[in-house]
Amino acid sequence: MTLPIATARESRAWLRTELRGRRAEVAGTVVVGVLGAAASIIPVYALGMLVDRVRSGAGSSAIASISIVIVVAALVGGGATGLSAYLIGRLGARMLADLRESTVSTALRLPALVLDRTGRGDLLSRVGADIAAIGKAVSDVLPQVTSAFLLGVLSLAAMAGIDWRLGLAGAVAVPLYVLALRWYLPRSAPRYARERAAVAERSQLLVESMQGLRTVHAYRLEDRHLREIDGASAKARDISVDVFTLFTRFVGRVNRAEFFGLAAVLIVGLLLIRDGAVTVGETSAAALLFHRLFNPVSMLLYTFDEIQAAGASLARLVGVLRMPVEERSGGRRPADSSLTLENVSFSYDGVTPVLRDVCLRAEPGERVALVGSTGAGKTTAASIAAGILRPGSGAALVDGVPVTDLPAHTVAIVSQETHVFAGPLVEDLCLARPGAAVPEVEAALATVGALDWVRALPSGLETVVGDGGHDLTAAQAQQLALARLVLLDPAVVVLDEATAEAGSAGARALEEAAAAALRGRTALVVAHRLTQAAAADRVVVMEHGSVVESGPHAELVAAGGRYARLWAAWESRTPASAETRHIGGAG
Repeated sequence: MTLPIATARESRAWLRTELRGRRAEVAGTVVVGVLGAAASIIPVYALGMLVDRVRSGAGSSAIASISIVIVVAALVGGGATGLSAYLIGRLGARMLADLRESTVSTALRLPALVLDRTGRGDLLSRVGADIAAIGKAVSDVLPQVTSAFLLGVLSLAAMAGIDWRLGLAGAVAVPLYVLALRWYLPRSAPRYARERAAVAERSQLLVESMQGLRTVHAYRLEDRHLREIDGASAKARDISVDVFTLFTRFVGRVNRAEFFGLAAVLIVGLLLIRDGAVTVGETSAAALLFHRLFNPVSMLLYTFDEIQAAGASLARLVGVLRMPVEERSGGRRPADSSLTLENVSFSYDGVTPVLRDVCLRAEPGERVALVGSTGAGKTTAASIAAGILRPGSGAALVDGVPVTDLPAHTVAIVSQETHVFAGPLVEDLCLARPGAAVPEVEAALATVGALDWVRALPSGLETVVGDGGHDLTAAQAQQLALARLVLLDPAVVVLDEATAEAGSAGARALEEAAAAALRGRTALVVAHRLTQAAAADRVVVMEHGSVVESGPHAELVAAGGRYARLWAAWESRTPASAETRHIGGAG
């Protein structure tokens, strides 16, 4: 499954909407572009007049006046053309910036299931490679294309102004250009779409291989993944070669159009000179006007491959914009922090049930631990409680208010997959509360036991962490996540194996940090270690998507049921115990 791609009509509709919203900027850009194109035509027209004056024996004063006109027109045309390129680039860059922000905004509000099914690679290729393709077209191609189009229109108008038959002769090339495009575009558009899809497939394989690097190494799947990546790369390469081959054939058709157009202008001009309808200078001007269109018009046509690539990329981005997103009203504030899962059922594929009528409740300030073997449904239940997933039936509520209707920051989740954002550590923490003062940040770090090692970093809170910065251990990264939680100060917290990466040496410290961060809050904890369950106010045992036991740790151990067996296996720590190996697995 891949993310949707917009149709050509939808892409054009988005473009029209963006341009309508910038009418003044578009109008100013067009006016400057027309001025630049018109000024660049004047020197050619003046050269034609010069030819006639030289033929008639005019003096040097006539030549000097025409030379001044040519110089002034060249200066005005050059300045206007440069300003036009700047305005077009600025307009395109602003539209691209809005497109990028809208795409990312939409992606951040997509349902979690959508990204799970489509994979992150497709989305990353859209906000990466596709944005780059459009950006290149905006900065390098769009100004030249606009200038070439305006120059072509005004040049044909100028030729027709000399004599309508010369303009008609120059227009002979237009249907030949159109025929070349009509041959090229239907063949190239599907190829460019396949090329973008092939690039997305390659990106997906690369992302999966990098994110699952440890698993790849553990199962010795390096050769298999390399073969798959090599195959995807070869596919993208072959499509690119096919596109280029098609383009070279298109070039031949463009050259034929240029030949027939110039030949028509020259032949008609000679006939008109013979009849005395036009002068040699006027015919020379018309021929020069047409000849100097070779480069801009050819560039206009040749850049259709980049325009096609940008169009395919635009369709992929607009396709994301048109996806339905999760809207949260955030208008109902609960009176207390009680958390309830009420008859919740869920299936990822719509066929296989993962949760079956799950009911549980955490009272305000109560810490409830979820335990069970791998596949029991713990992580799914936690994700629904946090509002990340939507139940197929039933509801997740805080004091009777659906989690989707809660104000921001009412419920927060900390998972095993913590992320350290690139930049100064203090900015990483302040993502939870922008504008938080340094004493508040230090207090949050002290709460989770991280202040001492943060102060010991090379630049303390200003130490750059994340990609390219100071490396943090997995336990330190989780402490940062817990410190962000303290700064955020939510009423309800979901911990999904948030201490799983600490290792045995740091497990106790990280569990103490989590306990401190949860103090005074309603908490649902997916327990990686049964010591976390033992410290909770109540334990909920899940198996095969259902709740099978619930109660305080001591009561469940005394009852001798499923939890008692799990606890006995945990205490014995015997390698043969399958239950011990499965405790805290992803559910």
